[in-house]
Amino acid sequence: MGTTRPATWSRTTSSSSAGGTPVSEFTPRIDRRSFRRLAAPVADALAAIDSAAVAAGLEADLLELVKLRASQMNGCAFCVQYHLNVARAQQVAREKLDLLVAWREVDVYTDRERAALAWTEVLTEVELGVADDDFDEAREVFSENELAHLSAAIGAINAWNRISVGFRFAPELPGPRKLETV
Repeated sequence: MGTTRPATWSRTTSSSSAGGTPVSEFTPRIDRRSFRRLAAPVADALAAIDSAAVAAGLEADLLELVKLRASQMNGCAFCVQYHLNVARAQQVAREKLDLLVAWREVDVYTDRERAALAWTEVLTEVELGVADDDFDEAREVFSENELAHLSAAIGAINAWNRISVGFRFAPELPGPRKLETV
Protein backbone atom coordinates (compact mmCIF):
# COMPACT_ATOMS: atom_id res chain seq x y z
CA MET A 1 0.00 0.00 0.00
CA GLY A 2 1.45 3.39 -0.97
CA THR A 3 1.61 6.50 1.13
CA THR A 4 -1.23 8.99 1.08
CA ARG A 5 -0.42 11.90 -1.22
CA PRO A 6 -2.03 15.32 -1.40
CA ALA A 7 -4.68 15.53 -4.11
CA THR A 8 -2.43 17.87 -6.11
CA TRP A 9 0.12 15.05 -6.49
CA SER A 10 -2.35 12.65 -8.03
CA ARG A 11 -2.88 12.19 -11.71
CA THR A 12 -6.45 11.94 -12.81
CA THR A 13 -7.54 9.17 -15.08
CA SER A 14 -8.89 10.10 -18.47
CA SER A 15 -12.30 11.66 -18.77
CA SER A 16 -13.54 8.39 -20.23
CA SER A 17 -13.17 6.80 -16.79
CA ALA A 18 -16.09 6.97 -14.43
CA GLY A 19 -15.70 10.20 -12.51
CA GLY A 20 -12.04 10.83 -13.37
CA THR A 21 -10.77 8.95 -10.33
CA PRO A 22 -7.38 10.17 -9.07
CA VAL A 23 -4.45 7.79 -9.45
CA SER A 24 -3.17 7.37 -5.90
CA GLU A 25 -0.85 4.40 -6.32
CA PHE A 26 2.46 4.65 -8.13
CA THR A 27 3.30 0.97 -7.83
CA PRO A 28 3.99 -0.58 -11.23
CA ARG A 29 1.11 -2.64 -12.53
CA ILE A 30 3.60 -4.73 -14.46
CA ASP A 31 7.33 -4.14 -14.67
CA ARG A 32 9.21 -3.43 -17.88
CA ARG A 33 10.99 -6.79 -17.94
CA SER A 34 7.71 -8.66 -17.52
CA PHE A 35 6.19 -6.65 -20.35
CA ARG A 36 9.20 -7.51 -22.53
CA ARG A 37 8.74 -11.19 -21.72
CA LEU A 38 4.96 -11.14 -22.24
CA ALA A 39 4.96 -9.05 -25.42
CA ALA A 40 8.38 -9.72 -26.94
CA PRO A 41 7.15 -9.36 -30.55
CA VAL A 42 5.73 -5.91 -29.74
CA ALA A 43 8.94 -4.76 -28.04
CA ASP A 44 10.99 -6.16 -30.92
CA ALA A 45 8.84 -4.37 -33.50
CA LEU A 46 9.17 -1.04 -31.70
CA ALA A 47 12.95 -1.54 -31.38
CA ALA A 48 13.14 -2.37 -35.10
CA ILE A 49 11.57 1.02 -35.90
CA ASP A 50 14.37 2.75 -33.99
CA SER A 51 17.01 0.70 -35.79
CA ALA A 52 15.43 1.54 -39.14
CA ALA A 53 15.46 5.26 -38.29
CA VAL A 54 19.20 5.17 -37.58
CA ALA A 55 19.81 3.09 -40.72
CA ALA A 56 17.90 5.75 -42.69
CA GLY A 57 20.49 8.32 -41.63
CA LEU A 58 18.84 9.95 -38.63
CA GLU A 59 21.37 10.84 -35.96
CA ALA A 60 21.18 8.92 -32.68
CA ASP A 61 21.42 12.17 -30.67
CA LEU A 62 18.55 13.72 -32.62
CA LEU A 63 16.41 10.63 -32.04
CA GLU A 64 17.09 10.76 -28.29
CA LEU A 65 16.00 14.40 -28.15
CA VAL A 66 12.82 13.46 -30.03
CA LYS A 67 12.12 10.54 -27.68
CA LEU A 68 12.78 12.67 -24.63
CA ARG A 69 10.53 15.50 -25.85
CA ALA A 70 7.61 13.19 -26.66
CA SER A 71 8.06 11.51 -23.28
CA GLN A 72 7.95 14.89 -21.52
CA MET A 73 4.78 15.80 -23.38
CA ASN A 74 3.15 12.47 -22.52
CA GLY A 75 4.16 12.61 -18.85
CA CYS A 76 6.02 9.30 -18.98
CA ALA A 77 8.45 9.31 -16.05
CA PHE A 78 10.04 6.00 -17.03
CA CYS A 79 10.71 7.10 -20.62
CA VAL A 80 11.95 10.56 -19.60
CA GLN A 81 14.50 9.03 -17.23
CA TYR A 82 15.43 6.23 -19.62
CA HIS A 83 16.09 8.60 -22.52
CA LEU A 84 17.93 11.07 -20.28
CA ASN A 85 20.22 8.20 -19.27
CA VAL A 86 20.75 7.17 -22.90
CA ALA A 87 21.32 10.76 -24.05
CA ARG A 88 23.85 11.34 -21.28
CA ALA A 89 25.67 8.13 -22.23
CA GLN A 90 25.76 9.39 -25.84
CA GLN A 91 27.17 12.65 -24.48
CA VAL A 92 24.35 14.83 -25.77
CA ALA A 93 25.14 18.37 -24.64
CA ARG A 94 23.88 18.99 -21.14
CA GLU A 95 22.24 22.30 -22.06
CA LYS A 96 20.18 20.54 -24.74
CA LEU A 97 18.85 18.13 -22.15
CA ASP A 98 18.33 20.80 -19.49
CA LEU A 99 16.44 23.18 -21.80
CA LEU A 100 14.49 20.69 -23.90
CA VAL A 101 11.13 21.56 -22.37
CA ALA A 102 11.67 25.16 -23.56
CA TRP A 103 13.54 24.36 -26.80
CA ARG A 104 11.79 27.09 -28.80
CA GLU A 105 13.14 29.79 -26.47
CA VAL A 106 16.87 29.04 -26.73
CA ASP A 107 19.42 28.80 -29.52
CA VAL A 108 21.32 25.66 -28.47
CA TYR A 109 19.63 23.38 -31.02
CA THR A 110 20.57 22.93 -34.67
CA ASP A 111 18.02 23.64 -37.40
CA ARG A 112 17.68 19.90 -37.90
CA GLU A 113 17.01 19.31 -34.19
CA ARG A 114 14.51 22.18 -34.10
CA ALA A 115 12.65 20.78 -37.10
CA ALA A 116 12.60 17.30 -35.51
CA LEU A 117 11.33 18.68 -32.20
CA ALA A 118 8.60 20.69 -33.93
CA TRP A 119 7.54 17.61 -35.93
CA THR A 120 7.57 15.57 -32.70
CA GLU A 121 5.19 18.00 -31.05
CA VAL A 122 2.85 18.03 -34.05
CA LEU A 123 2.68 14.22 -34.24
CA THR A 124 2.44 13.76 -30.47
CA GLU A 125 -0.55 16.12 -30.36
CA VAL A 126 -2.01 14.74 -33.58
CA GLU A 127 -5.60 15.21 -32.40
CA LEU A 128 -5.05 18.84 -33.38
CA GLY A 129 -4.34 17.72 -36.95
CA VAL A 130 -1.21 18.35 -38.99
CA ALA A 131 -1.17 21.63 -40.89
CA ASP A 132 0.44 21.84 -44.31
CA ASP A 133 2.83 24.48 -42.95
CA ASP A 134 4.07 22.06 -40.29
CA PHE A 135 4.68 19.37 -42.89
CA ASP A 136 6.37 21.83 -45.25
CA GLU A 137 8.72 23.04 -42.50
CA ALA A 138 9.77 19.49 -41.66
CA ARG A 139 10.13 18.62 -45.34
CA GLU A 140 12.51 21.58 -45.86
CA VAL A 141 14.98 19.96 -43.47
CA PHE A 142 14.42 16.22 -43.93
CA SER A 143 14.33 14.08 -47.05
CA GLU A 144 11.14 12.11 -47.65
CA ASN A 145 12.92 8.96 -46.47
CA GLU A 146 14.20 10.65 -43.31
CA LEU A 147 10.82 12.20 -42.56
CA ALA A 148 9.08 8.86 -43.00
CA HIS A 149 11.50 7.20 -40.57
CA LEU A 150 11.38 10.13 -38.14
CA SER A 151 7.58 9.93 -38.13
CA ALA A 152 7.72 6.20 -37.43
CA ALA A 153 10.21 6.78 -34.58
CA ILE A 154 7.88 9.41 -33.10
CA GLY A 155 5.01 6.95 -33.36
CA ALA A 156 7.10 4.28 -31.64
CA ILE A 157 8.05 6.48 -28.68
CA ASN A 158 4.42 7.55 -28.31
CA ALA A 159 3.48 3.85 -28.20
CA TRP A 160 6.17 3.19 -25.57
CA ASN A 161 4.94 6.20 -23.57
CA ARG A 162 1.41 4.84 -23.51
CA ILE A 163 2.57 1.35 -22.57
CA SER A 164 4.84 2.71 -19.83
CA VAL A 165 2.22 5.07 -18.40
CA GLY A 166 -0.47 2.41 -18.58
CA PHE A 167 1.62 -0.16 -16.71
CA ARG A 168 3.38 2.45 -14.54
CA PHE A 169 6.90 1.33 -15.37
CA ALA A 170 9.20 2.57 -12.60
CA PRO A 171 11.95 4.97 -13.73
CA GLU A 172 15.49 3.66 -13.40
CA LEU A 173 17.30 6.48 -11.69
CA PRO A 174 21.04 6.89 -12.11
CA GLY A 175 23.23 6.11 -9.10
CA PRO A 176 23.66 8.62 -6.28
CA ARG A 177 25.51 11.78 -7.23
CA LYS A 178 26.43 14.96 -5.49
CA LEU A 179 24.24 17.75 -6.82
CA GLU A 180 26.01 20.81 -8.11
CA THR A 181 25.08 24.14 -6.60
CA VAL A 182 24.72 27.33 -8.56
